Amino acid sequence: MNETTGDDRAFPPALAELARTGVDYADGEGIDFEPYDAFESAEETTDWLRTWTGNPDIDGDAYRIFGQDGTGGLAALWRVRPGRPLAEQPVIFLGSEGERAVVAGNLSNFLWMLADGCGPLEAVLDEDRELRPDPALTTLAERHATTPRRPAHTIFTEAGAEFPTFSDDIDALCR
Repeated sequence: MNETTGDDRAFPPALAELARTGVDYADGEGIDFEPYDAFESAEETTDWLRTWTGNPDIDGDAYRIFGQDGTGGLAALWRVRPGRPLAEQPVIFLGSEGERAVVAGNLSNFLWMLADGCGPLEAVLDEDRELRPDPALTTLAERHATTPRRPAHTIFTEAGAEFPTFSDDIDALCR
């Protein structure tokens, strides 16, 4: 089991504020991401992961799902850093068509990615997209982020470099 510090089912304040703020899709020109106001339950996470991978023997304990895109792809905190709080865990994306990636090295970087106008789906599928920074999400990131602001593409590239085997690891779970 991956252990973290504190209550690892408690929704981080930054995600609660993100849910209240919302994300502007702007008729397809914005970010395709709907933040949740709480984590998916452990049971729903396990059911979804078993369906997504076709593997009835795994559980979703390593993941805290906190949002989705319009196609059903999910964003989650991946509890891979033992002893670290949820906000310090990487953010992953598991898409509806099998896409998968570590999109940000931690929640703070994910907030900067959103502020830059890029959600998890856009990071994975549309890296050449012209980004439109979002003032409301910038304000949210300025309030909660503990890392310096950087462009979304830089955040995505750094996360992939830190976890280069993520896709292969997910493939190994699939049946």
